[in-house]
Amino acid sequence: MQTAITQLFGIQYPIIQAGMIWCSGWRLAAAVTNAGGLGIIGAGSMYPEVLREHIQKCKAAVDGKPFAVNVPLLYPDIVDIMEIIVQEQVPIVFTSAGSPKTWTGHLKKHNIMVVHVVSSVKFAVKCQEAGVDAVVAEGFEAGGHNGREETTTLCLIPMVRDAITIPLIAAGGIASGRAMMAVMALGADGVQVGSRFAASAESSAHQNFKDSIVKAQEGDTLLTMKQITPVRLIKNRFFEQVQEAELRGASREELAMLLGRARAKKGMFEGDLEEGELEIGQVAAMINEVKPAAQILNEMWAEFTATQQQIAGWKV
Repeated sequence: MQTAITQLFGIQYPIIQAGMIWCSGWRLAAAVTNAGGLGIIGAGSMYPEVLREHIQKCKAAVDGKPFAVNVPLLYPDIVDIMEIIVQEQVPIVFTSAGSPKTWTGHLKKHNIMVVHVVSSVKFAVKCQEAGVDAVVAEGFEAGGHNGREETTTLCLIPMVRDAITIPLIAAGGIASGRAMMAVMALGADGVQVGSRFAASAESSAHQNFKDSIVKAQEGDTLLTMKQITPVRLIKNRFFEQVQEAELRGASREELAMLLGRARAKKGMFEGDLEEGELEIGQVAAMINEVKPAAQILNEMWAEFTATQQQIAGWKV
């Protein structure tokens, strides 16, 4: 299947693994790339030299196939990170949490493709104006940091599609071939998948966190921290502390202090399921088993093609 995304990145399937903090190391990125998708290393939880090591190991593992690095633009070592990306000749960079104008020109000057993650039509248009090669439009269902607009994926994708002409990648609540078919019918050229790959065998997340994803049921995640930066979490003791603080009108400073104690690392990487921050999407309720990344991708594609054939057989 050829779409604007497979052609842009030179990949077999229009399936992209999200660059998730504490989950998306080189092993996961390489596994997805080698299976025909686009693997992404998540730089948001890496010191610069750790990122360099992951890039080099990924390059060796994929043997010339394309991969990407996700960079939150609010990262404190952003200059060093971008220098390493240029030095290591990373072919594709996904940026997020900041203005695409800041680094797009610099990266493209070094022949690096740029994709920016947004949660609204307004910022998708700004991305196109900034010269990015593609946009990821991520709906409210997604795990981790989320948009203040709370627009769901099925509403966001057609609106963004009508507003921009560059390739569009849908994200948020996509963990199956059926969901992939739905968003592509709405105008997406490909999908970005986070939560499903967070619970893969190659994910660098702690096994406790993977198990909590598998156990999650409908309603076990909720968007919180809206005063600072909205983030979707599995409900646990830390989540309850955040909720209690917000309900009694805690200041932004108090909430930032509560969030800023390496909570994400503690939860997702070290496996503390009570005091850690457990970022995952609503679609966790559909994930029932930890599987190899290649199997996840292949099952999604098989379901996508089966759904496509089913729809083709409908009588009108």
